[in-house]
Amino acid sequence: MHMLHRAGQFANDIFLLEASSCQLTPRQFAVLAAVGDEEGLTQTELVERTGIDRSTLADIVARLLSRALIRRRRAKQDGRAYEIRLTESGLAALKQAHPCAEAADERLLSKLPPGKREEFLESLNLIVNHTKE
Repeated sequence: MHMLHRAGQFANDIFLLEASSCQLTPRQFAVLAAVGDEEGLTQTELVERTGIDRSTLADIVARLLSRALIRRRRAKQDGRAYEIRLTESGLAALKQAHPCAEAADERLLSKLPPGKREEFLESLNLIVNHTKE
């Protein structure tokens, strides 16, 4: 568990180095990417998609709203929920951050021998998908 936590911290550090010009944290990028993949997600759905806890996600949404990177409105199906959408600035920030995120991924994976990279990603995928069951 400790090593997985350390690896996560290392991944965050690499992202912050690679994406310093983008002015996004790894979690902010994760939220923008999830919304970019599926516009109109509610905050509850974003918790499910990103694995970010509810209170942290609420803080991230507030910060992204204050930077005008997202907008939210009441969901048509449930007036208690908010749908999240990217603004044009949010879409531009996401497009700018994608190459930084890819560079961070490459830098992180470069620590592994080429033959182990795919296996590592598959193992992470198994862990993440197993926790959703």
